[in-house]
Amino acid sequence: MVVGDLDPLLHERVRLGILVLLVQHGELDFQSLKRLLGVTDGNLAQHLRALEEGGGIEVQKTFLRRRPRTTYRLTPEGEQRFAAYIRSLRTLLGSFLE
Repeated sequence: MVVGDLDPLLHERVRLGILVLLVQHGELDFQSLKRLLGVTDGNLAQHLRALEEGGGIEVQKTFLRRRPRTTYRLTPEGEQRFAAYIRSLRTLLGSFLE
């Protein structure tokens, strides 16, 4: 296994951070992700769009007290891809972890 075998959709700092947070929390809104990751609105929006278009996350738009609220959660495909990514990392780094 080589680094080039890692899923290019997930192998990016912000997108990987989004996935880790969604695995930990199940669902998060835009503002929570922005705060936890320390990124700008535009940067986060770009990465969320890439993950959504890649089938890794789903977006839900609702209203909370008449204010729009956008939340994100992993799709089953996103969960599978994340698990495969972690397995690939373990394989790639296995010799260093022994």
